[in-house]
Amino acid sequence: MLQALRTLSVVLVAVGMGLALAHALELPGKLRLDKAAYNSVQTIYYPGFTIGGLFGELGAMLATAALLIATPFASPAFWPTLVALVGLLIMHGVFWAMTQPVNRFWLRDQKLHGAGAAFFAVGARHDSEQSADHVWTAYRNQWEYSHVARAVLAMLSLISLVWGVTGPA
Repeated sequence: MLQALRTLSVVLVAVGMGLALAHALELPGKLRLDKAAYNSVQTIYYPGFTIGGLFGELGAMLATAALLIATPFASPAFWPTLVALVGLLIMHGVFWAMTQPVNRFWLRDQKLHGAGAAFFAVGARHDSEQSADHVWTAYRNQWEYSHVARAVLAMLSLISLVWGVTGPA
C-alpha cells in the first residue's frame, strides 16, 4: 500500500509540475504577443488546465500529505517528503495570491457556468482601468512570472519527493 501511495504521489506531483512548466516555457513567446493576440491565447487554458490542476495540485497535495503521514518520522524519506509537501503548499499559495486574481481578468468576457464560474470568481480583481495598457501589462507579467515561480516550486517538490521515495527505506 505504501508503494502505491508513493507512486500516486510522484505521478500527481509530476502532472502539476508539467502544467506549471508548460506555462513557464510559453513565457518567451507570449511576451512577444500584442495585447489582442495575448488576450485571445489566454482563454484557451480553461477548462483543460483547470481540470489538470485539480489532479496535479489538489490531488498531489492530498497524496503527498497522506504519504507523509504514512512515512515514519525516523525514516530517511520523511524529510524529503515534508519538503515536497511544503513546496506544493507554497506553489498552491502562489496560485491563489498571484495567479488566480488575474485569471478573472482574462476570462471576464467568457460565459462560465457552475463550478467554473465559482472557481474563477475567487480572487477576482475589479480595477476601474482594466483596459489601460499599463494595467494589462502588469496583469500579464504577474500571471506569467507567477507560473515561473510555480514551475520552480513544482520541480523542487518533484525532485524532493522522488529523492524521498527512491532513497533507502
